[in-house]
Parts: sequence; structure tokens; C-alpha cells
Amino acid sequence: MQQNLFPLIRHFSGPVTNILEKLPVTANMVTTASLLAGLSASLIIISNLPHTGLWAGVLMIVCYILDNCDGEIARLKNQCTTFGLHYDSFVDWIVHAMFFLALGYAQSAFSGEKWYLYLGWIAFTGATINYILGYILDYFDTENVTASEGSQCHPSSMLEWSIFIFRELTRADFCFIILILGFFDKVWVLLPFGAIGSQVYWLALFIKSARRFHV
Repeated sequence: MQQNLFPLIRHFSGPVTNILEKLPVTANMVTTASLLAGLSASLIIISNLPHTGLWAGVLMIVCYILDNCDGEIARLKNQCTTFGLHYDSFVDWIVHAMFFLALGYAQSAFSGEKWYLYLGWIAFTGATINYILGYILDYFDTENVTASEGSQCHPSSMLEWSIFIFRELTRADFCFIILILGFFDKVWVLLPFGAIGSQVYWLALFIKSARRFHV
């Protein structure tokens, strides 16, 4: 089967899944490892260690790889559960929300400018709204959720492609953006984009097609 170029992270998670499949690990254990890697990235960001952005980027790539692997392991080992689905969503939320909060705190402490911290909190709040709102809208839109789970949907209009690229492809490979910016010690530039983008992200949920397309 031919693999699409994007998301890039899938090219890394596939070989790791092949290794994990042979080990006595469960899908939820892989999700927990993803959580620990993601939270470690936030801890690195607020530390005084050199090259914090670069190391945070590496840890976020590990987090993303494992985040892809847990679903693959769940399907391969027949471990798909409702708890696992909700646990995975929780980890996605807390990792990204805490990352932006930590980034705002670290940049505010470094520069002495409080508005960096405010941007971190705004991004944290946007991520939290998206997490809660996603559950609420899915609860009242079970027909759409069932359809998206049962078939592979593809964008057809320019609006749907724009939403798909913003909500799915960019999010799926966000760890590589962190790594590149970390290499130049410029991860802090994500703060205004995170503060604004997280609000656009949850607002896009009100467009029904935004909840149908997944990578």
C-alpha cells in the first residue's frame, strides 16, 4: 500500500509500531509514554538548561510518534476501547495546552515581558475549549461521528481543504515545526500563533466538515 507523504510523522511511527507490536506493551501503555514525553518537553522548556527548544522539539517528536503508535497498536492487538479513545484525547489536550503555557512562562521569565505569559494562557485556554467543545459537539452529532469512523472522508471544496490542512495536517506534524524553531532557539515565536490559532481551531469545530476529516 502506497503511503502518502503527509503527515510526515507516519513515516516514523510505522517502524516503531512494528517494534512495539512484538513487545509486551499495551496501547494504553504507549499512550502513557507519549504523555510523559510531551510533559517532559514542557519541563525542559521552563528549565535553565542550554538548547531547551531543541531538546523540547526532540521530546515532542517522540511524543507524536508514540501518539500515532498507540492507535496502531490498539488495532493490531485488538485493544480498541472507549477508555483508550478518551485517554488519547486527554493526552493530546494536556500535552499541547501545557506546552504553550510552559513556553509562555519561560519566555516571560527570560524577557521580563508579562504578555508572553498571557499569550501562553490564551493558547492554553483555546486548547481547553477545543477539548471540551469537541466532546460536546460529538455527543450531539453521533451520526457524523459514526460516519467518519466508518469510512475515509476526503475534502472536496477549497474551504474543506483549508480546514483539513489547518486542523489535521499542520497539527499532525506540529512537532517538526517545534524542532526546526528549536534548532534556531526561536520556539517562542509560536506563542502569538498558538494564542490566535487555538481560538480559530475550536471555532472551526462549528463547521461540520471539520469533524469529519482525520489523518
